[in-house]
Amino acid sequence: MRLILMTGKGGVGKTSVAAATGLRCAELGYRTLVLSTDPAHSLADSFDMELGHEPRAVRPNLWGAELDALVELEQNWGAVKRYITHVLQARGLEGVQAEELAILPGMDEIFGLVRMKRHYDEGEYDVLIIDSAPTGTALRLLSLPEVSGWYMRRFYKPLQGISVALRPLVEPIFRPIAGFSLPDKEVMDAPYEFYQQIEALEKILVDNTQTSVRLVTNPEKMVIKESLRAHAYLSLYNVSTDLIVANRILPGEIQDPFFQRWKENQQQYRQEIHENFHPLPVKEVPLFSEEMCGLAALERLKDTLYKDEDPTQVYYQETTVKVVQDRNQYTLELYLPGIAKDQVQLSKTGDELNIRIGNHRRNLVLPQALATLQPAGAKMEEDYLRIRFADAA
Repeated sequence: MRLILMTGKGGVGKTSVAAATGLRCAELGYRTLVLSTDPAHSLADSFDMELGHEPRAVRPNLWGAELDALVELEQNWGAVKRYITHVLQARGLEGVQAEELAILPGMDEIFGLVRMKRHYDEGEYDVLIIDSAPTGTALRLLSLPEVSGWYMRRFYKPLQGISVALRPLVEPIFRPIAGFSLPDKEVMDAPYEFYQQIEALEKILVDNTQTSVRLVTNPEKMVIKESLRAHAYLSLYNVSTDLIVANRILPGEIQDPFFQRWKENQQQYRQEIHENFHPLPVKEVPLFSEEMCGLAALERLKDTLYKDEDPTQVYYQETTVKVVQDRNQYTLELYLPGIAKDQVQLSKTGDELNIRIGNHRRNLVLPQALATLQPAGAKMEEDYLRIRFADAA
């Protein structure tokens, strides 16, 4: 299955680009699903038809769906939801309030990943296009496999074992006092089963022959800056970007003096997009004179974007993490475009390298060759952070 994730700052047109990409893939004969994981869904508005949690046919070979966290919660997390609801009711909350609070923060992102893994396993579609949330939320989604693995290894598995062992002894004392039971094995196993699915999906997300992120941006200063940060953070999580879509460019036939300054600014920012994202390919899309709403409008966008191309191709294979050996010395190279060295914080704990850039952090499990060594220096060269490793002296 080919997996394409569309993301970008809110309002740049990523949903329209995702929908138009789906149209082209279907036209080429690929069984294609466009899935919106954005809590503020607009995919149905783009196709101008009703969509729900389950895939609905849009046209031959093309389906659309909008993730419903409540439905996904009941289908995949039912035992945990019922337990949390029971605990909250025992603490005095009414039924409806308890059920609403049983949906923990961040569950949308988790269910988005689980839904992607399910479609991958079922193999019903050739292409899965994710109309993801704006960049900040999308990055949280893509960082979940790494973050969840860290917590599972250090906290959850030990806690799970202790809970299963102590429950028969503690339950007779605990229940009369607290008013609710300790979690049983089904409840304790559910989060780990989720983690196993997410961990398996991570191998797919970091495979740049199967998975690509496509960043949609506009020729505006703030949008470009956020897109550049997103590109670097995606690289930090070892997820490859293969294409930039510069959307809503004022066409040359607009001659009204009111737009002259705007066109000049856009010309400057268009150049910046090509220079700053090089060597990634950039596709430019004009500002159309109509809303990108409905299949007829999306057909125009599709033709502008792809013409005779196959959108499932990998436009650029980005190598985000690699280990270089020179005799007995090793260097870990991380592709972090646009990031200055002083923005990066590094530390090593056991066999993990902790990398922090702004409010994004990755705990990178090191290859065996590096796990016993210590960082001996780092420098930024040509958008690569090169970390040299040596024996601890």
